Amino acid sequence: MKIGVVVHGPEIVDSGYALKIINLLKKFGEVKAKLGGTMGRVAVIDNELEDIIDISEKLMPSQSLKKLSDSDILILMNYGKSKITGHTFGKIVVERANIDKPIIQIERPGEKDGTIIIWNDNGSKIVKDIANYLSKELNLRIERCISNGLEIWENEKRVYRKVHGVDVGESILVNGVVIGKANSNEVILVSENGKIVDIIGGELKKEGINKLKNIDLKKAVIKTGILRRHPTKPKIVNKDINEGYVIFVNHSGEDVLEMIKDKDVICAITIGDDTTTVCGDILSRFGIKILGITDGDRDEILKNPTILNGSVIFLIKNMRDDDAGRILKDNIDLNKKYSYGEILNTVESIFKNNNVKYEKYCHLKLFNFS
Repeated sequence: MKIGVVVHGPEIVDSGYALKIINLLKKFGEVKAKLGGTMGRVAVIDNELEDIIDISEKLMPSQSLKKLSDSDILILMNYGKSKITGHTFGKIVVERANIDKPIIQIERPGEKDGTIIIWNDNGSKIVKDIANYLSKELNLRIERCISNGLEIWENEKRVYRKVHGVDVGESILVNGVVIGKANSNEVILVSENGKIVDIIGGELKKEGINKLKNIDLKKAVIKTGILRRHPTKPKIVNKDINEGYVIFVNHSGEDVLEMIKDKDVICAITIGDDTTTVCGDILSRFGIKILGITDGDRDEILKNPTILNGSVIFLIKNMRDDDAGRILKDNIDLNKKYSYGEILNTVESIFKNNNVKYEKYCHLKLFNFS
């Protein structure tokens, strides 16, 4: 029997349960596992599971399920912030995948409220046997979903979407970009003409809103709080190349892995505090330095993020980091190869010529942002 496993997010990997569950499933047949989500890819690298969990593609969980749809049975494992967020996640993913095949969701293993949900239950004996076996081995109850899933509605020109399981003070991310902060446990995002215009129960972050274009709240990926709550020891790579290309990242830092594929990258210029945090952490696993352009409005979206030895952070003093980044992008040839020293000097020269004031922080060892 072929068993397709979708591993979502870093927590299920860092906790050790992803590997444990995959090994348990081998009792029933051949197991093929794929990841869904970017920070989970970093967790797989840190835990040295690349040979067990396929991280070669950037896929949403529903896309990973579709890729594995030729399996006899599908497993979706997740470690949500809470029971309600985990169940909401599962319902949304299963509906988006639209696969007429049993899917066993394993949610929050190791927690008192951890559960197993059987989606598209066809009453087959093997589905029941696997679910019962996992329930016993993981000490999880088999339950029905307690969430309504995607809660979205329209009123005149505006679209409203409820965000589940939010804690006061948490950052709110839409498609990987921080767009605001929660002031309440009840948060509703509001969009009009493809642009987020309000957060009921929260406050907007203008810089993030400006980075998002044509948002469809029905399809958007929404996250809150810390992206990776319990990171294991980072698997840092030091890569020595004399010269390479420069990439610009000025929106979702989680997309950076796709930008470095099949390309000799000497460094990434990252625009924005949150983008710099996420990119620095991800790229440290690939031996790529960053030149971070920031203005000091970083949100707590990663716990103990790292940045590679030799990276430089520019704290812009007389304009927004987005404006400083735009000046750089207009003046740097991205089709040219640079040495790291050359691109660093180029950035400082451009700033000088355009009267960009900054403080510079050079990191001569592996640096922890916090």
